[in-house]
Amino acid sequence: MAVQVKIPSLGESVTEAILGTWLAEEGQAIAVDEVIFELESDKANMEIAAETAGTLHILVQEGETVSEGDVVAEIDPSAAAATPQPPETEATAPSSSAAAPPAEQSAGDSTPVAEPTDEPFLSPAVRRIVKEENLDPTTLPATGPGNRITKADALSAAEGSREAGASGKGAAPSDSVPAAAAPTPIAAAASSGQPRTETRVRMSRMRQVIARRMVEAQRTAAILTTFNEVDLTAVMALRAEHKESFRERHDVGLGFMSFFAKACCAAARIVPELNAEIQDDEIVYREAVNMGIAVGTPKGLVVPVVHDCDLLSFAGIEKEIGRLAAKGRDGKLGVGDLSGATFTISNGGVYGSLLSTPILNPPQSGILGMHKIEKRPVVVEDQIVIRPMMYLALSYDHRIVDGEGAVTFLVHVKEALEEPARLLLEI
Repeated sequence: MAVQVKIPSLGESVTEAILGTWLAEEGQAIAVDEVIFELESDKANMEIAAETAGTLHILVQEGETVSEGDVVAEIDPSAAAATPQPPETEATAPSSSAAAPPAEQSAGDSTPVAEPTDEPFLSPAVRRIVKEENLDPTTLPATGPGNRITKADALSAAEGSREAGASGKGAAPSDSVPAAAAPTPIAAAASSGQPRTETRVRMSRMRQVIARRMVEAQRTAAILTTFNEVDLTAVMALRAEHKESFRERHDVGLGFMSFFAKACCAAARIVPELNAEIQDDEIVYREAVNMGIAVGTPKGLVVPVVHDCDLLSFAGIEKEIGRLAAKGRDGKLGVGDLSGATFTISNGGVYGSLLSTPILNPPQSGILGMHKIEKRPVVVEDQIVIRPMMYLALSYDHRIVDGEGAVTFLVHVKEALEEPARLLLEI
């Protein structure tokens, strides 16, 4: 009997997703735990693996909107043995000397003889990465079963290639610039004096979902933003003094995010409305602070969740952020990693943002925007001094949080960061 492939839970507040890319083909033999398709939601791309071995029969095509529980494919376990297997890798391909050239076919044989190839077999997902990153598949590591190149192998090679390019290593000579580097039609027209044109590019499916969710957030919540600035002199001095011993003791670096996460957890005890949400005509106050931390990945920004952040130490927070960021870069974040956030921190400062107004992630009632640290002249005890300053922006749902509560929350965060001992003493 065929086994149904269903859409899993999409996480809190996510009701639908888009079937992004089939990583296996119709009629292909599938192994247990083999990734067969990507699911795109507004939070992240998720890879869905087969729960049984057999032959894949696709029911829902790429680009279609799906919901939790929808059946998108079937796997026939009884047909696995009869399903044609994918081509073998170069290790089992016939050698050039053993293959008969096409020109030497007999006149009565109309069947074309394929030219031998040294390229390994690539799955659809790996083939896409190879094409997008301009990689040579014959040089990629192969850690999968049967010396197959996995998606993780390709992503790792792509990251290494980008790092090498950034450092000037492996740069292509000027006479071998790839076609992709050629001037675009718009640039060519501009330089030649021809009329300027425009280029239309269809929004990615994930971007369409994000756009719809952002509009929904603006329409359903009464979003207001309040601002403050924080002097990070004490935090920077504390990090500089203890970062080496912290790494030696905990085997993880001491970053800024753990200070901000700790400060927000402490402020949430003072103003619990910012760790709450509206459900129908009730306000649900959360005891646990599950902190959503926005991190950048090769596919865009995702917001994995540090669960029970209020119970973790500085080292625990840093380790969990590192673990989630690594899973995000490898495309391995699961539903549990992306669900259950009660408050979010977004750090636009890593991209150079000086000030912004972050948008809420429903049903959360608060999000803190961090920004660029910039040395500015400030007045301290009637003296003008240079201090490392950061603007903070707290967007909140005014249906739950009053202005007084929002300002109190942000001031408490500011005071905790300017006097980090408050975090230790819980004051």
